[in-house]
Amino acid sequence: MLKAIRGLFSPDMSIDLGTANTLIFVKNKGVVLDEPSVVATRVNDNSIVALGKKARTMLGRTPDAILVTRPMKDGHIADFRATSTMLRYFMERATGNKFFSGSPRVLVCMPCKSTEVEKKAIKDTVLGAGAREVFLIEEPLAAAVGAELNIQDATGSMVVDIGGGTTDIAIIALNGIVVSESIRVGGDEFNNAVIQYVRRKEGCVVGETTAEQIKIQIGTAISVDEVQEVTVIGHDLAQGIPRTFRLNSDDMVEALYSSATTKVVGAVLSVLQRCPPELAADIANSGIMLTGGGALLNGLDELLKRETGMPVLVADEPLSCVAKGCGQILEFDYLDSLVI
Repeated sequence: MLKAIRGLFSPDMSIDLGTANTLIFVKNKGVVLDEPSVVATRVNDNSIVALGKKARTMLGRTPDAILVTRPMKDGHIADFRATSTMLRYFMERATGNKFFSGSPRVLVCMPCKSTEVEKKAIKDTVLGAGAREVFLIEEPLAAAVGAELNIQDATGSMVVDIGGGTTDIAIIALNGIVVSESIRVGGDEFNNAVIQYVRRKEGCVVGETTAEQIKIQIGTAISVDEVQEVTVIGHDLAQGIPRTFRLNSDDMVEALYSSATTKVVGAVLSVLQRCPPELAADIANSGIMLTGGGALLNGLDELLKRETGMPVLVADEPLSCVAKGCGQILEFDYLDSLVI
């Protein structure tokens, strides 16, 4: 009853609860929050020290008394308490009301192929964060809507959504997923590949934040004509002191080979091989749409085009496609045909 009353003053919202970032779309307002999915807690009493951007700046820099974690792993909840606390804080910020805690209807994205246990975990966590009703939708569907693909038509569309923890690939027609695949490869895997490469080639250790900056600045999935370089400071394993070295674009092609090239491309080819003949011609004409933060990796679209022989497009705003897609589904109110 209390949630129902509070719900009268709460706008519907959608949440892209990602491994790397959480985005919230509020009905009639658009995307109002984009924060890292990071939580900093005190070790002795588990109290919250910081959330979001402030917590992210603490990664790799905290004393033993403070633990900085990412409560989402591979698109699923790894720490229920931290995720619930983080969501409650983000939802309050999204509504802009610190004094009155609303109780909105919430649409949440899930990786395709999620188990019933994982779906229940998401629902329970969002309800615990203050929602009165929770609906779930598979990420490729939301990404397709956010990328302005017509998913209601009988003509097939193909989406590759590369997030922080997972890559979801789906062929969509008539408001449903015909063929799909979800692999636990994403931005985090790319970062880890950079860390392992630096360790192997330079004998140095760099942190997650540094690895991500390297990926953003010079990361590429294919060799480029204009080679770019970046100066990096790492911890030398042999001498135990900081050391400066340089990496270039060609290094990144080698570093990202096992994650960006082999796994993502292999999963895309697997979905195409299972595509019904009637839809294969549609995809050959319309192409493959890339969404998610991983779509920004330089040369990934060209690599997929070369390996699949299909046209490959990158969405206009790949980072916010899922959140915007969820928002459009809320605003046009066709939840019944899409929720799982």
